[in-house]
Amino acid sequence: MRPLPAAALPALLIASATLVGGCGPRGACPAYPHTSPAAALDAHQQARAATRVVRAEARVDTRGHEGRVRGTVMMFLERPDRVRFDVLTQFGAAAVLTSDGERFQLADLRENRFLEGPTCPSNIARLLGVSLEGSEVARFLMGDTPRLAPAEASMVCEGDGYTVTLRARDGRHQELSFLVPSSDRNAPPAQQRLRLVRSELFDATGATVWRVRYDDYRSVRDGAEQVELPFVVHFEDERHDADTLVRFREITLNVSVPAGAFAQTPAPGLVSEYVACEPD
Repeated sequence: MRPLPAAALPALLIASATLVGGCGPRGACPAYPHTSPAAALDAHQQARAATRVVRAEARVDTRGHEGRVRGTVMMFLERPDRVRFDVLTQFGAAAVLTSDGERFQLADLRENRFLEGPTCPSNIARLLGVSLEGSEVARFLMGDTPRLAPAEASMVCEGDGYTVTLRARDGRHQELSFLVPSSDRNAPPAQQRLRLVRSELFDATGATVWRVRYDDYRSVRDGAEQVELPFVVHFEDERHDADTLVRFREITLNVSVPAGAFAQTPAPGLVSEYVACEPD
């Protein structure tokens, strides 16, 4: 076979690059990408730092070891870990869960029971299906995520954004995937909006512990500012074969929280039952 003439090599290289690029991920890495995982994570967190309180209405479908609950949920979330969920079904009020960060209370109006004990993942799961701390629930529903304390952090820029991988000393790792809107692709890193679309925690064997996906981002006004929040949040708890899908209908930021919103007392005739935290 005769060797190709030197003049033909540049054209061949360009053609090869075009074919390879056509098989790659959709979209394109931003023109001026983030190069530091820490800087990208800080930028995402700072964009939500002013969001202290969320009042929202959502449609929730949850499945866990306590059964399946579908209905409308009115919620209050206050950083770092205070939460309230009022569940309404077609038959009326079904349950109210409150936590002030330390004390968990659940009025289960379906079973005429009032449960209370420490706030912990197993108690939160009695209503939400997935085993999460109150602080984790608040962060997830605000378009954020808890993070591993990493011994090593790396980041790749591909497709429509970035994937950050955090590796802990105990062998666990976490992946966080961010989407950069097309209108921000030519912006410098500091001006790129980072939309978290997936946060997934893996144990030391590589098995998924939990996964959260975020979709349908919209701008929500907070005074003079606009905050981008996901209106669809999907929790998956692989260890307990449970999941919760939240579809927000309305979100209001930094409203005044009514006194006593994160605590409740048993209705007349109901006796409080203590529920301890179960081992994970």
